[in-house]
Amino acid sequence: MNETLRDELLEMTGLDERVRAELVDSGELLDVGYEARMERVHDRNARRLHRIIESVGWPGTDLVGSDGAEAAWLILQHAIAQPDLIRWALPLLRAAAREGRACPRHVALLEDRIRFFEGRPQRYGTQFDWDAEGNLSPCAVEDPERVDERRRAIGLPPLAEQMEEVRSRAAAEGDGPPADYGAYAEARDEWAASVGWRR
Repeated sequence: MNETLRDELLEMTGLDERVRAELVDSGELLDVGYEARMERVHDRNARRLHRIIESVGWPGTDLVGSDGAEAAWLILQHAIAQPDLIRWALPLLRAAAREGRACPRHVALLEDRIRFFEGRPQRYGTQFDWDAEGNLSPCAVEDPERVDERRRAIGLPPLAEQMEEVRSRAAAEGDGPPADYGAYAEARDEWAASVGWRR
């Protein structure tokens, strides 16, 4: 167990959570686009995680404990402006999960995130966004009739339960649909292309 590395990973996610809470409280997080202060935290954390992985491999539960491994995954999940890092790390995380050093649910969530940003249907329905009707809904899901079966296999609740939770959290934070969905969707897709999610 590497307590120093574990503490560093927890400190990184702690900063992420504090900045996010401050931006939610001020209403700045809900502005259109990727808020600059949040992006800086995510990018800094992602660069450090990249160096960690290059040095020790995926920081799994054997190295940093379950909370440290959760923190490493969260940092990777939030590294949305660095698609090459996320794509590179997914097989490492997948291998760690097969070896019992990482949570299989984390693999599924990261895979869905990649698919969402690439504009492909997700497998587990874990990624939500505003739709044209003004609802916070799961993005496109492949084989939707079997999504709850896939979710159950990795310990996720039914999609309807997660949808209720996601919508409740958004309402509690004062988040609402974009005033101009067309402009919102266009800006989202342009950003995804600009950082390399879409070729």
